Amino acid sequence: MKQTLTKEQAREIARSSNFNAELMADKLIAHYKDILQEALEAEMDDELGYSKYDWKNKIHRNSRNGHSKKTVSSKFGNVDLKIPRDTEGNFEPVTVKKHDRQVNPSIDDRIISMYAKGMSTRDINSQMREIYGIDVSAEMVSRITDKVIPLAKEWQNRPLQSVYPLIFLDGMVFDVRQDGQLTKKTAYIVYGINLEGMKEILGIWLGEAESSKFWMNVVRDLQTRGVKDIFIASVDGLNGFEEAICSVFPKTEIQKCVVHQIRTSTKFVSYKDRKKFCSDMRQIYTAPNEKAGLEALDKFDQTWGKKYQYAIKSWRNNWKNLATFFKYPQEIRKIIYTTNHLENFNREVRKVTKTKSSFPTDDSLLKLLYLIIIDKTEKWTMPVRDWSLIISQMGVYFGERLTNHLMR
Repeated sequence: MKQTLTKEQAREIARSSNFNAELMADKLIAHYKDILQEALEAEMDDELGYSKYDWKNKIHRNSRNGHSKKTVSSKFGNVDLKIPRDTEGNFEPVTVKKHDRQVNPSIDDRIISMYAKGMSTRDINSQMREIYGIDVSAEMVSRITDKVIPLAKEWQNRPLQSVYPLIFLDGMVFDVRQDGQLTKKTAYIVYGINLEGMKEILGIWLGEAESSKFWMNVVRDLQTRGVKDIFIASVDGLNGFEEAICSVFPKTEIQKCVVHQIRTSTKFVSYKDRKKFCSDMRQIYTAPNEKAGLEALDKFDQTWGKKYQYAIKSWRNNWKNLATFFKYPQEIRKIIYTTNHLENFNREVRKVTKTKSSFPTDDSLLKLLYLIIIDKTEKWTMPVRDWSLIISQMGVYFGERLTNHLMR
């Protein structure tokens, strides 16, 4: 198929069109109509083997035979088109099929899907040229994918369940352009497990710095969207989070990620000491109960306290939230003592976003994160392993806080 749109045409369309799926403005429909009409004419060129006025390259008797009018529905509203006809009646357009009354949505959907998988604009353009004969500029990709921004905001504000037995919080840092300069922005993702044991991303919040005020906005948002209770929150030492969540959900227990604590403790341990250091430290978090864990910490202090005092101090300063998991059976311990559930998801996000050195706006970052989340979470169709046992054990510890909601 020959090229239907040049880069210059695509840029002109992108600059003069908003590509906002919510507002079907006249200009938007007109530009979209132009794209479709150009695609139809190019398909006819390909069918006949020559362009409209290029008679010298005509190689067979079939030729153009005017147009037929057709109104089709699209994501942007109804569009009036002129469908090219040939004298032999063999022309079967792909963009708008012969008997269809709806535009083939695969072009925009394919661009959005490729963007969500982290493909660069160059790769998207190559794919679109190969499949549809269309040149797609960076501006056009941005305009097309901007159609998901209203959906992303609707998703971010959607109602949530009233109770989440477990939530996990962590953040990823991205470069975002602001006032002409690159700024570090952290995208905080809240990952929850609901009463049915199904995994769910509750939302994304952008912040430049952790603070009680920032986290207050997050937990208030969760409350406004319908969350009435959270049993346990597993976090990676987020500054100000404990104060914020306890002011809104005072019964929530905080579990600081033990894996992150281990990484912090071993960060400056010399290589020759690391194996023995980690072996001794392991006795703390694998202890059968909190008392035994504290005894193991005291012993760890006696062995390593003089040489690596900061590691001991970190364990003691954070002990209140590190030791939460000791009170629960092994099945609950395994799921709450680390934020690995969310970290695994974050690694998948990183695989997609690694092609983006920076983002031009907050919305462009949120747009891509939303598309990744929708793509990845579609596969979350099964409850967490051993959930029936875990939720029954939680009934013992959380009593009516759980059973009152299970009976609804």
